[in-house]
Amino acid sequence: MPDSPAYGLWSLVILNSALFIFFALTFFKPRTARDWRSFGAFSAFLVALFTEMYGFPLTLYFLAGWLQTRFPDVDWWSHDAGHLLEMLFGWKANPHLGPFHLLSFAFIGAGFWTISAAWPVLYRAQREGKLATTGPYSRVRHPQYLGFVLVMFGFLLQWPTLLTLAMFPVLVVMYARLAASEERETAARFGEAYAAYKRATPGFIPRLRRSADAPRSLA
Repeated sequence: MPDSPAYGLWSLVILNSALFIFFALTFFKPRTARDWRSFGAFSAFLVALFTEMYGFPLTLYFLAGWLQTRFPDVDWWSHDAGHLLEMLFGWKANPHLGPFHLLSFAFIGAGFWTISAAWPVLYRAQREGKLATTGPYSRVRHPQYLGFVLVMFGFLLQWPTLLTLAMFPVLVVMYARLAASEERETAARFGEAYAAYKRATPGFIPRLRRSADAPRSLA
């Protein structure tokens, strides 16, 4: 309906926030205080995102003058205009089929898959008192944090806002600090076994070719 409101849909804000947070919760399954901190920060990012997507378009209000001057043919108060990258790069068709929107699904899907695949490996290793070195842990040392970053980056491609753009680097730094803290604890527990794993396995960005020295399994 052309006269349907584009924003102020707070029920959708609540529904989408709850749905994606619950979805992430089923993948991540936080157990420790550190897990809950990382998950809480991710949840805050989602709430900020959906608030601007369906509730109040703060970014469009701030940028309205600049956007309207440079792109006078775009109805910046329509919901489609929230897909800023498609609008700024002149994608005239349905923005949901635009290149940035489609690419966002690849990042979001890859992120959730990484989180989902990493959690059972870590859980099993913790129960057995071993290092997690199989599955996604054979490619990077912190696949769950990598997964969160991929999901957030995917949403930024799909619906960039000033608030989420400001939150993203802060959350990346937070995850890097949490990862460093975890590594100190793991190194103290496993000693040389973890040192060898760390030398062979990158922290967040997987190598195109797996190192020949990468351990297959470490007790």
